This record gives sequence, structure tokens and C-alpha cells, in this order.
Amino acid sequence: MSSSDKKPSRAPDTRQETSESRTVRTADLIRSIKEYADKLLEDGSTRGDLKILSRTLRELRYAFKVFAPFRHRRKVTIFGSARTKPDAPAYQQAVKLGRALAEQDWMVITGAGDGIMGAGHEGAGRAHSMGLNIMLPFEQSANAIIDGDHKLVHMKYFFTRKLMFVKECDAVVCLPGGFGTIDEALEVLTLLQTGKHDMIPVVFLDSPGGTYWTALHEFIKEQLLQGGMISEEDLHLYKVTDSCDETVDEVLHFYRRYHSMRYAREELVMRLNQALSEEQLATINTQFASILTKGQFRQTSALRAERDEPELDDKPRLVFQFNRRNLGRLRQLIDFLNSSMSSEPQ
Repeated sequence: MSSSDKKPSRAPDTRQETSESRTVRTADLIRSIKEYADKLLEDGSTRGDLKILSRTLRELRYAFKVFAPFRHRRKVTIFGSARTKPDAPAYQQAVKLGRALAEQDWMVITGAGDGIMGAGHEGAGRAHSMGLNIMLPFEQSANAIIDGDHKLVHMKYFFTRKLMFVKECDAVVCLPGGFGTIDEALEVLTLLQTGKHDMIPVVFLDSPGGTYWTALHEFIKEQLLQGGMISEEDLHLYKVTDSCDETVDEVLHFYRRYHSMRYAREELVMRLNQALSEEQLATINTQFASILTKGQFRQTSALRAERDEPELDDKPRLVFQFNRRNLGRLRQLIDFLNSSMSSEPQ
């Protein structure tokens, strides 16, 4: 490794202070959880209420534990019908998708059932599969690929399951499905449009020649957009296609230059895989100034507020004060970053 590839060194006492500070903050959060639990008794909460909270905490604690070793692996969540048969074109699409992303060392998260969920795991293989199974009286047991695996979590509540689906993934691909699939797809769009989740690629993948998602796209344009309930830029939050290859390209291209984002007080910090040229930064300041509350876009090294992620120290940053409103336009900024990346390292 050349000297230019090495991460900048930090004083040992700074790292120690950061570790101690993080431990204190964690202890404070645990203490708060215990205090709120005690207050439930003071509030006269019913046993039914307490059972919901107890089960919720238990499910999330275990799910966090299962996913923790894989936090630094890219993952795609695949949604779709549990009732799709293996001979259906949509099933074959899901198999192909899971295989293609696993070949790029992505992990595949599904609801662990049969149909599209089983197809995604079939393509990815057991080693690259993770499952979040919902316990229902009539369906569904885990599919044969993931059943019995240590990367499988069984959950009682849909809301805890949906939280984990989106919290742990770096991309979402939705294939045709029933009420649950539509619910999951629209919830992801809602989280992105309102800034409640960091930006990720979302693809609505039809079977070849299919119209399931194109029909929804037309409804969104004719009813939501023309009715003034969403903005034109919100249409950039997702992609509709019937091509598995285009889906894979969309997912992988999203992380070509863009790596990740986080807020540092009032500033949004985008971590990049390649630095911007002066011309590119100038273009961004011209074309995307409308999403700023004040100031300009600037390129920096890691901020002090990011000391808890030392593994990302070497990545250049694009830092700006985002208005937290134009999320579709923020997605367009990420698209610009990726499309303007040169083939050679700068």
C-alpha cells in the first residue's frame, strides 16, 4: 500500500477519548430504556400493552444481534409475493437477480418465505442469504434455502420486520406481489421522500414484458403528481424496469462514487469513493444550489463529528447544509456524482 493509500494517523489519546465517550453515551441510552420501563408501571399500562413492548424489544434485540456481524456488507432487500410459482417469469427474475448480486458479494434479505422470497435466496445461495420470517397462522414457514440458518430471524410483528428490512439494506428491489408487497414498496418511498431513511436505490422490477409496476407508475403520475400531492423530482426516487440487468446496474451504479451519508449537526456529509474535480464541484454549486439553506457545497476530509467511523477516514467528503425537503433532488445529486466519475482514480 502506497503512502497515499494509508489512512491519516490519529493521536492515541483521541481514539481512547472517543471510545470512552461512546461507552458513556451507550450507558446513558440503556439507563433511559430502564427508566421508561419503570414509568410504564407508574402510567398504569395494561398487561397487553406491556406484552407488546416486551415482545418488540425482544425481537429487535435479537435481530440487531443477528445482523451485527454483517453491518459492513452491502445488502439488498427483495420484496415480492410468497405465492409466485417457480415456473413464473417473475420467479426466474428473482433467481437471476439474487445470483447476480451475490456474485458481486452482496447479501440478499427477503421475508424468508417461498415464492419471490425463496427465489431471491435460491439465486443468492445460503451463504449470501438473510431472512426475516413473519409468523402467521396460515403461512409461512421459512424456505428451504434459509431454514435453520443462523442468519434467519423469526418475527411476530410486521412493523418490527419492516423496520429491519429497511434499516439493514443498501438497496430495495420490489417484484410483483400482493397487499404486503405494495405496502412495503410505498413505505420505502415514503421514508425516502420524507428523509426518514438515508438515500438508497429502489427498483420496481417487472417480469419481462410485464405491466405490474408500470401500471403503478402511471397511477403515481396521473393521480399523485398531477394532483399536486408529490413533486416531479419525487419520481427520481425509484426506477421501473422489466430488465434484471438494468436492475443490477442501477443498484451497483448508485455506489460508484457515492458511498454513504450522515448528518453532522446542521450539515449533510456525503462520503465519496473518488474526489471531485474543481470543475465538478463548481457545477454542483451551480446546478444544485436550490437545495441549500445557506452557504455552498464544499469538499473536505473526514469531519471531527465522524470520529466514530474511523474505517471511512480516507474518503473525501461533500459537505453542505441541506434543506431536508427536496429529497428527490438529493437523489439527482447522487446520480450526478456517479455519472461524472472518471474511470481512472484522481
